[in-house]
Amino acid sequence: MRLLTVATCNLNQWAMEFDSNLKQIKHSISKAKQAGAVIRLGPELEIPGYGCEDHFLELDTINHSWECLKDILVGDWTDNIVCSIGMPIIKGSERYNCQVLCFNRKIIMIRPKMCLANDGNYRELRWFTAWKQRDQLVDFQLPAHISQALGQNSVPFGYGFVKFRDTAIAAEVCEELFTPSPPHAELALNGVEVFMNASGSHHQLRKLDVRLRAFIGATHTRGGVYMYSNHQGCDGGRLYYDGCASVVVNGDVVAQGSQFSLNDIELVVASIDLDVVASLRGSLSSFQEQASCKANVPSVDVPSSLCLPFDLKIRLSFPLKIKYHSPEEEIAFGPGCWLWDYLRRSGASGFLLPLSGGADSSSVAAIVGCMCQLVVKEIANGDEQVKADAIRIGNYKDGQYPTDSREFAKRIFYTVFMGSENSSEMTKSRAKVLADEIGSWHLDVSIDGVVSALLSLFQTLTGKRPRYKKHVDINEE
Repeated sequence: MRLLTVATCNLNQWAMEFDSNLKQIKHSISKAKQAGAVIRLGPELEIPGYGCEDHFLELDTINHSWECLKDILVGDWTDNIVCSIGMPIIKGSERYNCQVLCFNRKIIMIRPKMCLANDGNYRELRWFTAWKQRDQLVDFQLPAHISQALGQNSVPFGYGFVKFRDTAIAAEVCEELFTPSPPHAELALNGVEVFMNASGSHHQLRKLDVRLRAFIGATHTRGGVYMYSNHQGCDGGRLYYDGCASVVVNGDVVAQGSQFSLNDIELVVASIDLDVVASLRGSLSSFQEQASCKANVPSVDVPSSLCLPFDLKIRLSFPLKIKYHSPEEEIAFGPGCWLWDYLRRSGASGFLLPLSGGADSSSVAAIVGCMCQLVVKEIANGDEQVKADAIRIGNYKDGQYPTDSREFAKRIFYTVFMGSENSSEMTKSRAKVLADEIGSWHLDVSIDGVVSALLSLFQTLTGKRPRYKKHVDINEE
């Protein structure tokens, strides 16, 4: 048996918050070590945060990222564990989105992203260059202060994989998995058994199934261990990254993280016998035939072993039932988690919502109510960070903290029905019932005086009185 314990994670990073991001990376490495893992995978661009946008164009972003990486490498964080860490790197005149593979206080390889996400919500080509030299690894001269601290002058840079004495591992970064010719196909033929996919993937309704089918397809007919790591939360932009860190072995999901969580750090651990990978590949004649005439991919040799000796105390990870949320849960939890991150990071003390009783404002109110329920649930589960944030935002004193979602909503959520002579009793009643159910601090305010003043001002300035349809909600008018 070749036993291998791996750890991948969901991290709630903040764009440009280097100190906080570094602290969470270190914490995730510590937790991986405690779990006995020998490989730790973090999200794409985890050091600066994925949503830095045009800050990626600033040299300070690159320099601070190197400083954070140096901090990790000069300590004992990477002792006896391979850590794949995401950060931007400038090589020559080009800026690359990279995974830095570290082991025993050294950089063993830098893997630049070859296929950039540049549609929908993504504009990676605005900030990065895609690595196009697929047939070689080149020498990358480390910055002087990094070289001096690590005792390394240069490291292999480019597309390739790392060969240990007992297995081979490789990175496949986010978008590359979904390309017509993904790297894992030829890497598997070259003997790579562990694939590490660092991602910055946002939530989209039913998108989880698309991801998992891709991981399953990557290893079902080729064999292998596929590790997936992702950001989780709102890092300062309009996207919500929905985690779902997972491990797939030979087409079976053996470990899966949460999709919607308020936790800053979530580790997903799996223990595998790599002999099942070799066994599957050996049983497939088509795989054997294609491997015999493969195109060779460059590699880096590391004279160390990763696999553990046989140990009855190590419990192997077996296939599990995939956890899917219903569409209704996704619609509630995704925006609810985003709102919580926005609230705790903005320094605001709560939300104000004009609640008309219509579909739009009622939906927003329901999402805030769901957010309050998630906060109370996480506090009950023992999350100290969520508890501390809730105490600060809700202005709790004398050791008190939220234990009821409606009581918490009363402190941080304010709703106002701004009625006029054109408003119906039905919408007013709906707004009040919904506010009571959620627990918000609700006000019923007449705006007839404001409307009258506005109409008078308009008539004074233009000499004409505005005309509008009667019996229409003033908000629509």
